[in-house]
Amino acid sequence: MKKILIVGSGIVGCVIARELSDMGLNVEIWDRRNHIGGNIYDYKDEYGILVHKYGPHIFHTNNERVNEYMMKYAKWEKFHLICGAMIDDICTPTAFNLKTIDLFYSKEQADELKRHIKNVFGDRESATVVELLESEDDLIREYAQFLFDKDYSLYTAKQWGMDPKDVDKSILKRVPIRFTYDESYFKDKYEMMPVEGYHALIEALIDQPKISVKLGVEALDHIKISDGKILIDNNIVDYPVVYTGPVDELFEYSDGKLPYRSLRFEWKYEAIDSFQEYPVVAYPQAEDYTRITEYKKLPVQEVNGTSYAVEYPLPYVPGQLVEPYYPVFTDESAVVYAEYEKKANEVKELYLCGRLADFKYYNMDQAIERAFEIVDKLSAII
Repeated sequence: MKKILIVGSGIVGCVIARELSDMGLNVEIWDRRNHIGGNIYDYKDEYGILVHKYGPHIFHTNNERVNEYMMKYAKWEKFHLICGAMIDDICTPTAFNLKTIDLFYSKEQADELKRHIKNVFGDRESATVVELLESEDDLIREYAQFLFDKDYSLYTAKQWGMDPKDVDKSILKRVPIRFTYDESYFKDKYEMMPVEGYHALIEALIDQPKISVKLGVEALDHIKISDGKILIDNNIVDYPVVYTGPVDELFEYSDGKLPYRSLRFEWKYEAIDSFQEYPVVAYPQAEDYTRITEYKKLPVQEVNGTSYAVEYPLPYVPGQLVEPYYPVFTDESAVVYAEYEKKANEVKELYLCGRLADFKYYNMDQAIERAFEIVDKLSAII
């Protein structure tokens, strides 16, 4: 094996490309966009503010191997993300914490609720909203119901385009409720941002003579799966192909369409110092958008004015000018994906990897871990 094709130039594809090229393989990367980096692509806008084109990305991990790997390709600065949610015109930190209780309850009520939480959860620092909703304590359950009604249910309904009862509970468990005043969004050992941005990180990853990149290439105009083989322009390939796009599209929807959610961004600039209290704020009670990211605070940039993006969730429809961002996990989609996974395993040279191809909600560090898994598999057959 001397060659490999990778479809997609996001962090997954570029990590795999770098590792295999360092082992002596010639790696070609195809991407249908006009830039490298996938969804972590960033750039300076016309006002000199570094913005993330596809929504905010913060690197965080507890994985030593992943952290050490990322240190090799960029200079990093520590950055602890603090997020908020606007509820009844009050901005509270998220994950919700004891400050949230102080903001929405009188001092007497807040003190009583905190005592109940201490009695039920002891020294635990957090719990999921699902746990609180199922609590036998009336006060705790009422507090959870308040947060569910004012935030979780509304945000979830807009983000996923479905009734919260139909969403996999893992989604509701992603953001815990804290029993401390800690306002950190993440609790990982390492949390940071690349000093020169993610685009520079990706450029460093693929800065290897054996890696070539072709942009503006619709891979599925060239790739077909037939009788357990991969064909490129009707020629059977005898080298590995790593595919990071939507797996149902690769198999031409033979077992049905998988549901993905997309986003539309409305970009704004104002000649003011600050638009909102936190870099990322959710607006669950807004009619049609979910959150706003103010990029001069992600990380802090000494610039005039402020650029921010308003996020509007929408369904992903292949062929339209939208990107698939999030796999939608339901019992039905799990069954459909299992069929595609089975078919993919029957194609000798095919390797699925990434959030869309694996139909899993990876954070950045999890995506890199997954890339390492593919590298290990491929290195075993070199």
